Amino acid sequence: MDILVNLQAFLATADAAGFSAAARKLGVSTSVVAKRVTQLEARIGTPLFHRSTRQLRLTDAGQRYVHRARSVVTDATDLLSRMGEKGHDLVDHLRIKAPTSLTVARLADAFSAFQTQNPRLKLEIVLIDRPVDPVTEGFDIAIGAFPHSFGGVVDEPLCALKRLLCASPAYLKKHGTPKHPRDLVEHRCLSFLPTGPEWIFDGPRGRISIQVSPLLSSNEGHVLARSAIAGNGIALMSHYLVADALRDGTLKPVLLDFPIPELWVKAAIPERRRNAAAVQALLTLLKTSLAPSL
Repeated sequence: MDILVNLQAFLATADAAGFSAAARKLGVSTSVVAKRVTQLEARIGTPLFHRSTRQLRLTDAGQRYVHRARSVVTDATDLLSRMGEKGHDLVDHLRIKAPTSLTVARLADAFSAFQTQNPRLKLEIVLIDRPVDPVTEGFDIAIGAFPHSFGGVVDEPLCALKRLLCASPAYLKKHGTPKHPRDLVEHRCLSFLPTGPEWIFDGPRGRISIQVSPLLSSNEGHVLARSAIAGNGIALMSHYLVADALRDGTLKPVLLDFPIPELWVKAAIPERRRNAAAVQALLTLLKTSLAPSL
């Protein structure tokens, strides 16, 4: 067990870039973390960190070993958890990557319900709005709607993500309603940063790609929705973020004859974690919570 706790100390220090922050995360003293890392370095015969009064950073050896160490700790923790399970209780530590807007709007409740149902589970939820390789970045599940795929990773589809253009009635009255996607270059546009300013539509003769010059860009969908409701421009939005505003008329759909291609929300899972009981249980809850579409 000394090797396991020393590896955990190494990983916590690498993630936190310091012994003090790692100690707070692990619930031990700074000296204990430093001692465990030193013991690990002595065992393998090479330093894992460059130490100075100003910073702590990984050596070349530390960078080579950090992801393998994370895999070893995850596998060992999973094994010990399964051996210690009582009845149908799930015991595990899941590190989850999730997108910001979707988590705030929908997934936070799902994660809370999941932990309520499984009180012995530990969850670490990190909000990131970019593609993530869960193997190299040490996640058990990476949730997102980007089309990227990675080696050694299984993609589990969760639900379709519907998107549309919308604007406030006041904006459309003042600036006019676009009739074709190319008209958007003359409009004030509100853009979601992770998907960028290239807006793609399905037209009667095929795909149409328009490069807009956004008045506002943000990685948080609620910011765009509030700006659109305030009359600041036309926003490309996920339907779930503006469904209420569309129902009460504070936002109106735009260019319905040119639908925006659906994305799929998926969970990317390292192959070695695919069959973990906690991972499968969380997938089941997510599919139920998000289905059939957002």
